[in-house]
Amino acid sequence: MDLGLSGKGVVVTGGSKGIGRAMALAFAAEGAAVATCARGAEALASVEAELREIAPRSHCAACDVGDADALRAFLDAARKELGSVDVLVNNVSALAMGNDISAWKASLDVDLLAPVLATEHVIPWMIEAGEGAVIHVSSISGVEAGSPPAYAAAKAALISHAKTMSANLARKGVRVNTISPGSIEFPDGVWDVVKKNNRSMYDGVVASIPGGRMGTPEEVAQAAVFLASPKASWINGVCLYVDGGQHKGNL
Repeated sequence: MDLGLSGKGVVVTGGSKGIGRAMALAFAAEGAAVATCARGAEALASVEAELREIAPRSHCAACDVGDADALRAFLDAARKELGSVDVLVNNVSALAMGNDISAWKASLDVDLLAPVLATEHVIPWMIEAGEGAVIHVSSISGVEAGSPPAYAAAKAALISHAKTMSANLARKGVRVNTISPGSIEFPDGVWDVVKKNNRSMYDGVVASIPGGRMGTPEEVAQAAVFLASPKASWINGVCLYVDGGQHKGNL
């Protein structure tokens, strides 16, 4: 199926590994021009090489999205290199798992405020173009109890922000949705580390997932590609769970 993304300009934050990397490559495979950023230069260089093999145009840059000026500069450069920003995927996360003030600050600055700032920065471009799609990557942690409070609160706020923005922007041609992955495993990711260091915890989580396994970054990426595409033109303001049935809700 042609999803109608060929030639579109797509920005994915946090694209050096895991879900972000899979999304950047999936959009490129659909013919989109892709820009991505991350703090780790070595991993980013690897993704950049992969993108150049398949994307018509690409732009990769080291960027700490918690730095507002650096994030704006990256988005401006992405627009210049790609020609347009038709799709924004806010994927980056601080993965702050504590409950002290530093975890709260990291979660709010990176997981919440950076996506809000990035969205506000690109929305005028999308309105001018008459169309656009924004996707926040949240988590099932944002819809039920059990995760560290700072991380969960930031992810819940992302879902709420997307819902509000979707209503505000619908008649201007811009859709805003959220993807909430469940437990996703990839090399050197959180669950890969848990599997190596706390096998009983890992096995317990897998047993709680109706699908009987961890998800993959590629499964999240395919959901994002569809949700950002014109084929999903009447999908707006939703939170799409990509979790194999893992989340149960708070009730």
